[in-house]
Order: sequence, then C-alpha cells, then structure tokens
Amino acid sequence: MEQYPTLAGGQRITGALMRSMQPLFARKTADTPRAATTTVTADPHLQFDVEANAVYAMDGWIKYDGPAAADLNLDWTAPTGSLGEWYCWGAGHSPVITFSAAGAAQLDTQGGRGYPARMETNDITAARSYGTLGTGITPLTLTLGGILRVGSTAGTYSCDWAQLVSDASPVTLYTDSWLRLQRIA
Repeated sequence: MEQYPTLAGGQRITGALMRSMQPLFARKTADTPRAATTTVTADPHLQFDVEANAVYAMDGWIKYDGPAAADLNLDWTAPTGSLGEWYCWGAGHSPVITFSAAGAAQLDTQGGRGYPARMETNDITAARSYGTLGTGITPLTLTLGGILRVGSTAGTYSCDWAQLVSDASPVTLYTDSWLRLQRIA
C-alpha cells in the first residue's frame, strides 16, 4: 500500500504537512477557444507544479465542442524522466462520428472506420484525438484518469491541446472542466 505522506507517531502536524495531503485541483475558470491550429499548447488553466520523485493519481472531466471536421487533439507535457499511463473515455474522431440535425452522435455506417469511442491506455505524454460534433450543437465530455510517476526533475504537468485538423472555427474547452492530482507516494 502506498500513502503520502507517511506519518510517524509523535510527529508535529503543521500547515505545510496538512497541505501536502490535499489533492491538487485545476479548474477552468474561463472558456478557451483555439481556431486554425494543430499545434498543441498547454491549457492556461489545466496545469500543475509537480514534485521530483513523486507519484500522483490523476482524474478529471473535460467539456468541449468544435467543428465536426476539426476534432480535438489532447496531449500532455510532464517533467523530463516522468513515466505513467493515462486513459480517457470519449467520442471517437472523424470520420466515424457524425451528427444528426438534432445534434446527436451517430455512426457513419457508409465509411465506418476508426473509433466510435476511445478508451485505450496511453503513455503519460502520448497524444490522442477525440471527436467533435459541430460548434454550438452538442458539447461532448471526456472522463479521464491515470498515474504520473515524476522522475528526478520537478516541473510542470500540463494538459496540452489543439485541433486535430486545422479549421477556421474554434474547438473550445469550457469553463468548469477540471483535473485533479492526488499525491500517493
């Protein structure tokens, strides 16, 4: 069993010790649109300072939308030497997912290939793409989790993203999307 921090009998409980036990929480306080770019960049809200030689459990929820032709490319930056895995439950990317007039996801049965849903595990800094249904039609969500093992270098762990295919209309990550890291070792 892993725990952080390991407390000893008679140890003085300080404010710093109590803060080290709390999860790190990042919540988007504003929408972030990105148009006409496939260059992944750190989200201005979804990033953390992580400690060297620490292990963190991660979970989160992301609300987004964008043009059906663009899709969302999600990536991560971690300090040098970091290892781990992440997964995300979300809509597959084009051409599998299309939208109906009512804004509901539907499978493109004519050209069905790719992923109707993505659920595979990924290296902690590997990119994966997720479908969009159209700007302003029906926002989608991603539920994610994983584990980050930071190497001997502390630094920033960030959620990086852009459009998968450049489009003049923006892909937007919405206010109240969030990520949480809980240090476990």
